Amino acid sequence: MRLYLRRLALCVLLASVSTGAPAVTKVCPASVKPKESTALMEATRTSGCDSGLKKNGFSVPDPHCTPGSINPTVKLTTLKNRNFTTSCVRDKATSAPKKKTTYAAYGLTAPHRNTGKTQTCELDHLISIELGGADTLDNIWPQCGPADTVLAQRYFKIKDGVENYLNIQVKAGTLTLDEAQKKIAADWTQFVPASATYWSTHKATGFGKDEP
Repeated sequence: MRLYLRRLALCVLLASVSTGAPAVTKVCPASVKPKESTALMEATRTSGCDSGLKKNGFSVPDPHCTPGSINPTVKLTTLKNRNFTTSCVRDKATSAPKKKTTYAAYGLTAPHRNTGKTQTCELDHLISIELGGADTLDNIWPQCGPADTVLAQRYFKIKDGVENYLNIQVKAGTLTLDEAQKKIAADWTQFVPASATYWSTHKATGFGKDEP
């Protein structure tokens, strides 16, 4: 009997080692209200949006359609909370199918096989969720192209790097959250050089990768 119990205990021990510690479930901060939004400016159009606007060689949204909007319940303390991820807000105020209507608003057709290396467009939050952006249509636009370059050089991937860079700067106190939100909404491309320099010497972790 003792031998049996020892063997049983050994089996339990080996099972616990092989499976590892149980996954820790993150609980979104109670202060975050995912449907809240405050627009920086009122969107004056919901169709006929200009998809050809550029600054510094990169695509930017039509400010009449996508002026940018923040979630006022996502504050600096929220961004520093390890339980906060973009999933706390994403698809809560606006469904994924509703977001796809922004393609038509910008006169574009949603691309097929738009994943992985074949991804050419992203339904982008102008003010990213990791910077307190709202999940509402006045903060979302289809950022596409260029299709003739590697994935890492497409506009939305470069903007991802800017968003992650700004998230780090805000947490470090280099920029206030309000400054980062207004500046990325006004012209996200102004941060491309600084972002590229930063990521050339830093390893991406957490929000430093694509939004979780």
